[in-house]
Amino acid sequence: MSGTPQAPATRPARDRSGLRTGLRLLGGWALLGLLAWLMWTPGAWPALLLAWVLLTLLADEFGGWFGYLGVLLGGLAFVAPAPEPAGWSVIVPLVGGALLAALLVKHSGGPFVLPFAAAMFALPLLAVARFGSKLDAGLTLPEDPAFLRSALLGMAVGLGVSLLRQVTTALLRRRARAQQRHRQGTAPAAAVPLAAVTFEFPDPPPADAPDAPRPG
Repeated sequence: MSGTPQAPATRPARDRSGLRTGLRLLGGWALLGLLAWLMWTPGAWPALLLAWVLLTLLADEFGGWFGYLGVLLGGLAFVAPAPEPAGWSVIVPLVGGALLAALLVKHSGGPFVLPFAAAMFALPLLAVARFGSKLDAGLTLPEDPAFLRSALLGMAVGLGVSLLRQVTTALLRRRARAQQRHRQGTAPAAAVPLAAVTFEFPDPPPADAPDAPRPG
């Protein structure tokens, strides 16, 4: 019978948890749906590259597997009825690999690993943009300023949103814990029911006790 009083307190917490899960799934699938639509009707590759990186990182905020699905959706442009964007066969393996590396590092910790995730994304692209054409004369697309601008801008905005969310969540949790400790410290003492109060009276000393009074 002890679980009965706890039901009203646990039910709202369970409802809030279910609501958060539902909103997280809705947000992740909505972003993936938008990304799939953009990849199915591709246009100019700079805008498509920006959308791919940004929406993948934003979808990852709603759940890690949303981010990995976003990386896979980059290949949807190859099978779309619209013409494949120019240079997309170079962008997908290069940026897709950088995205996977960034996601793996991002999932390894909290906000302190985000600079390392940004480095794992940016450094390979910068290296290919600098030395790619020297290794392969046909690898000139990464040298285009629009390539780095689109990819790095999408990464910066996506990881910036992640940093803001994680810091805000940490501050809210700390505030909630402080309020809980304050309520516990200032809670009034529980009243003792009268039925639980007992009074003890000492037994009278025996008649033959040395200090017992003798009749006169």
